[in-house]
Amino acid sequence: MLDLNEIEKNIEELREKIRYHNYQYYVLDDPLIADTEYDQLMMELIKLEKEYPQFINASSPTQRVGVKPVSGFNQVIHTKPMLSLANAFTTDELLAFDKRIKKIIPVAEIEYAVELKIDGLAVSLLYRNGFFVRGATRGDGMTGEEITSNLKTIKSIPLKLLKKKSPSMMEVYGEVYMRKSDFIKLNRNRAESGEKIFANPRNASAGSVRQLDPNLTAKRPLDIFVYRANISKEFTFFRHNEVLTFLREAGFKVNQNIKLCRNIQEAIRYCQEWKEKKESLDYEIDGMVIKVNSLNEREKIGSTTRNPRWAIAYKFPAKQITTKIRDIVVQVGRTGALTPVAILNPVKISGSIVQRATLHNDDEIKKKDIRIGDIVLIQKAGEIIPEVIKVMKEQRSGAEKKFIMPELCPICGSRVLRLEGEAVSRCESLICPAQIKQRIRHFASRDALDIEGLGPAIIEQLVDRGFIKDFSDLYYLKDDDLMNLERMAQKSVDNLMRAIENSKKKELVHLLYGLGIRYVGIHTAEVLVRHFKNLNQFSNLKIEELIDIEEIGPKIAKSIIFFFSQNENAVIIHKLREAGLNFDIDRKKVKEQNKSLILKGKQFVLTGTLKKYTRFQAKEIITRLGGRVTGSVSRNTSYVLAGKDPGSKYQKAKKIGIDILDEETFEKLIKDGM
Repeated sequence: MLDLNEIEKNIEELREKIRYHNYQYYVLDDPLIADTEYDQLMMELIKLEKEYPQFINASSPTQRVGVKPVSGFNQVIHTKPMLSLANAFTTDELLAFDKRIKKIIPVAEIEYAVELKIDGLAVSLLYRNGFFVRGATRGDGMTGEEITSNLKTIKSIPLKLLKKKSPSMMEVYGEVYMRKSDFIKLNRNRAESGEKIFANPRNASAGSVRQLDPNLTAKRPLDIFVYRANISKEFTFFRHNEVLTFLREAGFKVNQNIKLCRNIQEAIRYCQEWKEKKESLDYEIDGMVIKVNSLNEREKIGSTTRNPRWAIAYKFPAKQITTKIRDIVVQVGRTGALTPVAILNPVKISGSIVQRATLHNDDEIKKKDIRIGDIVLIQKAGEIIPEVIKVMKEQRSGAEKKFIMPELCPICGSRVLRLEGEAVSRCESLICPAQIKQRIRHFASRDALDIEGLGPAIIEQLVDRGFIKDFSDLYYLKDDDLMNLERMAQKSVDNLMRAIENSKKKELVHLLYGLGIRYVGIHTAEVLVRHFKNLNQFSNLKIEELIDIEEIGPKIAKSIIFFFSQNENAVIIHKLREAGLNFDIDRKKVKEQNKSLILKGKQFVLTGTLKKYTRFQAKEIITRLGGRVTGSVSRNTSYVLAGKDPGSKYQKAKKIGIDILDEETFEKLIKDGM
């Protein structure tokens, strides 16, 4: 009779053996067995797991690929903020950084750890009790997109730590990158297949990690270097280099080119050394990172809301070259922003051919006096985005032409709006092809019409196949249209059609927000529907009527007036009305709400994980009672609602004396309005 305990033990021993050889091969680049031997181990494990599927777990080496594609990425909160680094471009700025540190830590010399700044995609890896449970992009530093299944395909990321004793919680931070040699092969293969090639290894890495299908990510030659970790308190470390040693021993890939420097002068010399030899590496770096090595000193030095004060990025000077502007064209982005782009005589810079450079906006063109036909100096900002540094005016022939920003959208021909005080001109038309996918995504989002199941992949197909040209067309879709889409079975079609139908009943505030009017967020939409009975009223509003409303300033008012004055937008709104969407406020409900606006004028910030509510639910309660939720703490903040593991917002609130509420206190505060 088979002993299942013995079989489970054999399976786990086999996994441990494979994990060890993965570490030797993918992390240390020092394989101890031949590929055929490794393949035999893997085949044996696959066979056993197939026979005994009850013993399969997420940390098994067999579970790196094979996950089904997703319709979109969920938002996750990092255990600690992934702050960006302040930049330095000169040795004087590095000396000033050292001087600032010594004002807080009054010693003769500070020990620094100096590392290569890998040019890739920043990610976080969350481990619980030694097992990889979640991976995410950096996002805005506080929240990122969950990409766990994609990161599992990177074989230098351990699914289970090699350490026998592991922290109960550990969030590891790293940079996903692609080797230059692998990047060249990838682009060659894509070109041969008729696919669009990537601009550089960083873009290739970012695009690969954010694939909706993890099986596509698995085909890309991705790797990772980790450089920091937030580790639970049962493990104690005193220096940054000790943390890196722990990470290396736990199975992570840590870059070997890290140097402990006794002072800033030694750190600067190491930076200069790598500036000269960075091209010898098989991966891209765009600078060096200088960090205070002592973790206790880091605590004393602290951070701003954006950057740690104890670290700085020394950016290598970008390569510059001159070329000629042949033409200036205007691109329309997915949010309607019009961006002038210079078409250049092709030149090679930082390893790639550059033929276009962003000119940002009309003000920038006038400020630098950029003209068609000019000889200009260009560089790659951050080694990625080509930009015009200056015009070589002494080389002008007199044949150069001034550029005039168009008053009509070059894509759809609609009038362009540029509000006072803004540098960017925008197309606000709901039918503009350049921004239609983004507008539909917004329209279907949770705070708007909340159409469950209408993810980016479905929207992409609906637009590309010509089934919809704007979001009003969603309400005229047929079952057959959806059945023609990839990965849409009858049940999925039924669910989506039901979600579209149910969205017609959403309250006016959600429809108004879903239209995507510039500056009209969910809070502003709530303010507006308290003053107007029907969406039809917005077509005839005067700017004075809007400015008279508290919280509606001239900029918001002009944006609303312009939006409803566009004929193209009026056609879309008419189609929504004909489809049966809710254009009227629920007067009874509004009357009841006005009685219970106990949080009117109060500004909230949410931080940490709440027990009883999701952030969306808490925000909905606050706004329903007249309050407002913002993303950052300031002197205008009335309360900070803090859950478990609050971040830097909690610390800032304490520092400036803002009232901090726990859930119990929050519930007492809102009791009378509920």
